[in-house]
Amino acid sequence: QVQLVESGGGLVQAGDSLRLSCVASGLTFWSSVMGWFRQAPGKEREFVAGISWTQTFSFYRDSVKGRFTISRDNDKNTVYLEMNSLKPEDTAVYYCAASGRLRAPTKDGAGYEYWGQGTQVVIST
Repeated sequence: QVQLVESGGGLVQAGDSLRLSCVASGLTFWSSVMGWFRQAPGKEREFVAGISWTQTFSFYRDSVKGRFTISRDNDKNTVYLEMNSLKPEDTAVYYCAASGRLRAPTKDGAGYEYWGQGTQVVIST
């Protein structure tokens, strides 16, 4: 059974930083494409960042470029999302997603077979 468990969310002030982690089990992590998505209250889920299993390719939604960094540690079956210069509009539940089928990360959430339960991030002004 595949499990993705996110952690690291919380309440911080604008301009602060947070580091989200997602620990995966039950899948071949080193060959899985990983992604982070988020969903703000009353809004649709949106892509945040994705990373290839080789770590050679990653990409981000425009609004987080230069502020967020996705990385992974295949030895620890963990993917990270380092978030700096946080803004109130970054407030959302952040979800980790995994795919053993994709060859490269995609913005399309339908491409990922597995999802975590999410971790709440709240940015205050």
